[in-house]
Amino acid sequence: MIYRPSSGAQVNKPQKRQNQKGRSIRMSLDSLLDHGLPFNPALNQESRNSLAEKTHEPTLEVRSVPKANITQQDVLMFLRTLPAESIDLIITDPAYSGMNQHLLLGRGRIVGNYQEKGENRWFEEFHDTPENYGQFLSECKRVLKNDRHLFLMFDSFSMLSLGAMVRDFFNVKNIITWDKVNIGMGHYFRRQTEFILFASKGKRPVTRRDIPDIWKIKRLYRASYPTQKPVELFEAMVASSKAKSDTDFVVCDPFVGSGSSAIAALRQGSHFVGCDTSEIAVSLSRKRVDAFLKTGMDIEQEKPAFDEAIQKKFW
Repeated sequence: MIYRPSSGAQVNKPQKRQNQKGRSIRMSLDSLLDHGLPFNPALNQESRNSLAEKTHEPTLEVRSVPKANITQQDVLMFLRTLPAESIDLIITDPAYSGMNQHLLLGRGRIVGNYQEKGENRWFEEFHDTPENYGQFLSECKRVLKNDRHLFLMFDSFSMLSLGAMVRDFFNVKNIITWDKVNIGMGHYFRRQTEFILFASKGKRPVTRRDIPDIWKIKRLYRASYPTQKPVELFEAMVASSKAKSDTDFVVCDPFVGSGSSAIAALRQGSHFVGCDTSEIAVSLSRKRVDAFLKTGMDIEQEKPAFDEAIQKKFW
């Protein structure tokens, strides 16, 4: 997949009056992004040149080229480092423990033997007790700006055990079904779907009126990361929330995993901040994002997962 940043960059002109709180949030978040992954100077200069030709204005403050910052940190600790009301959109796929730890279904290829503790695994699961999940949702609400969206992925078990808690913090608007097109593994019934809970903090419409609540996007096979999701899945989330008029739009994923959400945000011209506790995940996602910003290529998903012969593209 090849990506080229849009040349329709905008210059951020200083506001005559600026709320001090908003200013400190912007500065703090800018600092985080400025210490993120480097982007290709050639691509940045191309955007600057295009801007200068179109606006005839100075380009020193151009922020058209997206930035990304991915850190290795516990989800709650990471969210607590972010300024209040600094994030425009949260999209995430938590590594829920409920299905594995409560059902005790035996041994799986992703997290090892579910009945044994302390085993070296791909990643540590998020211990999704009601207490932990309540703290997580509370921090998500704190960092999310008013009138903004949240997309939370769920497996069937966690949807039943934790999904209702989201209503205590956000306005739940819908549940989206991700149809993976191809059947997967499973106990009792083989799984072909997962769920995405769509909620808002305040009021905010989606960007289009023809978006279905079933997204037919193919699952990935033989990916480098065991729970890697297709970029198009997260890209649909970003595109349905980010208006064309939005500038300096910041997407957050506190369970970044393979970095698919980061690539989706960058494709949609957004900045990205995220974390993961796994050293493997952070290393992989950083390399993936760095390569994407330098070359426009996604080194972890070379083929598209969306087929317009199956469903009309809605982003």
